[in-house]
Amino acid sequence: MNRASFHFGPFRLDPHDRRLWQGPQAMELNARYLDVLILLVEARGGLVTKERFMEEVWRGVPVTDQALTQAIRTLRRALGDDAANPRYVETVPKYGYRFVAALEGAPSAAMAAPAPAVPRHDFIRTVLAGTAGAAIAGAGIGLLYGFLAAAMLPASGGGRALSLLLVLALVTLFAAAAAGLGIAAGIAVAERISPRAWYWSLAGGALGGLLLGGFGHLVGADAFRLLFGGVLDHFAGAGEGVIIGAVTGLAAALAGRVRLPLMLAGALGLAGGLAVATGDGRMMAGSLEALVAAFPDSHLRLDAIGAAFGERGLGRIGLAISAALEGAVFVAAMVWALRRFGRAA
Repeated sequence: MNRASFHFGPFRLDPHDRRLWQGPQAMELNARYLDVLILLVEARGGLVTKERFMEEVWRGVPVTDQALTQAIRTLRRALGDDAANPRYVETVPKYGYRFVAALEGAPSAAMAAPAPAVPRHDFIRTVLAGTAGAAIAGAGIGLLYGFLAAAMLPASGGGRALSLLLVLALVTLFAAAAAGLGIAAGIAVAERISPRAWYWSLAGGALGGLLLGGFGHLVGADAFRLLFGGVLDHFAGAGEGVIIGAVTGLAAALAGRVRLPLMLAGALGLAGGLAVATGDGRMMAGSLEALVAAFPDSHLRLDAIGAAFGERGLGRIGLAISAALEGAVFVAAMVWALRRFGRAA
């Protein structure tokens, strides 16, 4: 977007290039504080309410009024302004702030025009990006579990070990991709409704996870019952989908507003995985363990996970640790892909 530069006193503000200059010297400002200044200047003397700052600068992230007060204080310090005798930023008690300096430079027609609607193809791109990120996470988790399971086979089972490794990688890849498809679609719909509100992204991710998780559990359980005449207990489904979808949506919404988005995404995913395990839910390792229980003659064994924590088989500690790991990897991979290739973050 081609925006005009604004001149006031010895300063020049370029909203398009996101730079504030004092004469020939570029000034360093926190990105959020620069957004506050741009909003004030573009209001051209009009009152900017606290609510508008929260909506357009913090974009729904829950913060106190102190965050805005600190931003204004920092801007005044950078501009050499005085709150008691303002030359640039005036406080309107209880309501907000206004920019009071004379401005040179008018906004272009492009700046005055309403923001264009999100192009239709961005929805598809978001869904594909999220699905791809989930598939990458699933493949990585499957390879890890495949190596652990292969290590439990006899030394003479080299061929079976390779097959087990490939099968687990493919199974977890497709399972994770299916979950990612639903969650990414929910986030994409939420972005259409309200691009700036984190709670819409959280709700969209949760709804997508609910629908895909519930459908997958229903189809998987019915298929197992019809094909093998048994009941598959403790298999991932709607509850797990809601939790992981919600934390993925939240991480995607916050990713553009924090310095270490993937670290935040991993932490949220880890917390989500632990929440699943605490609620007696199952992620991938737990679901695989349910399959092992249903097929006692299977070559698949994940005892190595439990053994690392002194458990026999995959016990509660092993389930919790594996769920936390899976959640962290899954959410971080999806957020990375959404930021790199989609629009949701």
